[in-house]
Amino acid sequence: MVTKQLNGSPDEADLRRADSLGREIFSDVANKWALLIIEALGDRTLRFTELRNEVEGISHKMLTQNLRMLERNGLVERDVHPTVPPRVEYTLTEPGRALRAAVDAMCDWTHRYFAHIEASRDRFEG
Repeated sequence: MVTKQLNGSPDEADLRRADSLGREIFSDVANKWALLIIEALGDRTLRFTELRNEVEGISHKMLTQNLRMLERNGLVERDVHPTVPPRVEYTLTEPGRALRAAVDAMCDWTHRYFAHIEASRDRFEG
């Protein structure tokens, strides 16, 4: 992945601009696996296997890729304990917890409008 360099311009945070760093960050975190990982971590510290069990359907490879991306963006902290076998734990950072508030709002929205969306889909397909 090629990372865009911040040049101090306000355009860097403009998600509507294809070449903005803001859009790159948004693209990183606005995927289903990243959002589900953030939700699963919540206020807890989880090991890799615990996290994989919490996020049903995620593969080992996809969990690894998303955890690395979240760590790269400073949203998840990875703590490696020097044991045999190594024990690795993941926790949300302060920015990760702030993003979790938005993820929680999306989850609340889904629950609130679930029946409406289901009925709309039925009408559309019928």
